[in-house]
Amino acid sequence: MAYQALYRVYRSQRFQDIVGQWAITQTLRNAIATHKTSHAYLFTGPRGTGKTSAAKIFAKAINCPHQKDGEPCNECEICRSITEGRLNDVIEIDAASNNGVDEIRELRDKVKYAPTQAQYKVYIIDEVHMLSTGAFNALLKTLEEPPKSVIFILATTEPHKIPATIISRTQRFDFKKIATPEIVAHEKEILNELQIPFDEEALFVIAKAAEGGMRDALSILDQGISFGDGEVTLEAALQVTGSLSQEKLAAYLTAVLNHQVEASLEILEDILQEGKEPQRFIENVMFYLRDLLMYQQAPQLLTAQTTQVSPEFIALAQKVQPDTVYASLKVLSATQQDLRFTNQGRIYLEVTTVKLAAVATAPSITAGAAVNPSKAIVEAAPTSDTPALQQLSQEVSRLQQQVSQLTEQLHNGASSDHSIRPPAVKRSGHSNQQKPQEIPRQRVFATLEKATRENLQGIRHHWEDLLQLLQASQRAMLRACEPVAASNEALVVVFDYEILSKRAAADTDLHQAIKAGVDRLLHFAPELVAIPREAWPNLRQSFLQERKLKNANGGSQQAVPEANEEGPLAQLTEETGEEDLVPEVAKDTFVETAENFFGKEFIEITND
Repeated sequence: MAYQALYRVYRSQRFQDIVGQWAITQTLRNAIATHKTSHAYLFTGPRGTGKTSAAKIFAKAINCPHQKDGEPCNECEICRSITEGRLNDVIEIDAASNNGVDEIRELRDKVKYAPTQAQYKVYIIDEVHMLSTGAFNALLKTLEEPPKSVIFILATTEPHKIPATIISRTQRFDFKKIATPEIVAHEKEILNELQIPFDEEALFVIAKAAEGGMRDALSILDQGISFGDGEVTLEAALQVTGSLSQEKLAAYLTAVLNHQVEASLEILEDILQEGKEPQRFIENVMFYLRDLLMYQQAPQLLTAQTTQVSPEFIALAQKVQPDTVYASLKVLSATQQDLRFTNQGRIYLEVTTVKLAAVATAPSITAGAAVNPSKAIVEAAPTSDTPALQQLSQEVSRLQQQVSQLTEQLHNGASSDHSIRPPAVKRSGHSNQQKPQEIPRQRVFATLEKATRENLQGIRHHWEDLLQLLQASQRAMLRACEPVAASNEALVVVFDYEILSKRAAADTDLHQAIKAGVDRLLHFAPELVAIPREAWPNLRQSFLQERKLKNANGGSQQAVPEANEEGPLAQLTEETGEEDLVPEVAKDTFVETAENFFGKEFIEITND
């Protein structure tokens, strides 16, 4: 006899054999035992959770002359013929291939005939959501008032596609995903019966990959047995599922949490070289982070669900902060969505790795702290009036004053420092927070003085080509940035995270690579000027205010050559919408320049 897959050999033959659906099976058993069955049922739920198996068991139990407590005997001729698919009174219909009106009309005509061998005729319509609208309408009346000896069982994975008029005429049972421990227990029973040795960790890997479906779990288990040459090992389970070992996941997340971007990218490269799928990689990392959080909050519950609690796992769980886990899961979830619509999964994983390192670096701030920092810090501090609490409150007050002063200076355009520096805060004791980046104000202003729209458009147009000329780590870093201004001598780039901006500013190899790449593509070699994104609006506004003061003092004609004056001003005022920053005396010059730049037919002058 030909070999049969495990999910066919070990298909449930009694209600009590169905794993993870006790409430549904108990209800059906009681209904059969008390002769209170309905004329139509709707079984919904994910694939491989027992819908079709329950329908066949129901057909056997209701027709079995020796049924006991709602369970079929599986020994009589009726039960055996239904199991083997030989009984004419139990009709299975695949709605995916029989979804037309004609098929349903034929079914409606045959319903009128009485059963030939069994007590009830049972129609099992699988994937019923595939029926057309006309087919549903043809089925509606028959489903509402079928003959006494006919029972309909509709099964579907997408109940939202079934008309409400159909659902209202059935008893609905929602099959749920099967829990991982229940899948593992069932796998153990099968392997023990087959006398096949196994690693328990391998069964957990297979159960997680099945995502709550018993049929998928048994199919993967079948592959694991074949791959392991008659033995289910952890290595075999990892290979057939495409999952990652706990050691690889621990090494990757350890590098990320230690802000070792280069090491993280190297581990990622090794993982991808092994042929791991990006989607599976993201899922494994998300599950690992979830387990870390579970271990912090309920270690006994996690230990009951898995055996994979290694020393590296415990060390990570003790180190990582819950806020970091939340932020990391948010980044991974966004990447998981993006991977559905791209063929460049490697690039997204590299960018995600850099983002995760930045998330691990950033300090955690609660929603309350964003609204009232001093209140949040005081609430988080000890309730007793300790000297440490008093000193912390003083530092918060001093920080708020310095921020107010800096904001006022920027608003008045009175700041003339060579760089915009965040207010210095005196820290008591030892602190592991990194020093904020110094913003190269004068370099940015010098670039804006000579920036042209053609240079910036050229950079943006060839940005993807430029990234392909860089190394993997450099390319991943620049995925989280955007060019905002460019001249022949310099290129201003804003980064989403300050840590990436600092690293880019200090990376001389990156500077040389960008100069060489731009020179190759656009025939000019600008120096890289890296700044955080949050600093760019203030810099842009300060530059426009300084130009406004110069023009108001009558020095605009001597301060900047006419050819370069119009480029940055026109570009920046267009981006900000702050036309009032440009003095009235310069309006005619700007109009003339705009006409020369865009063409008169595209210019409309409106006086407010």
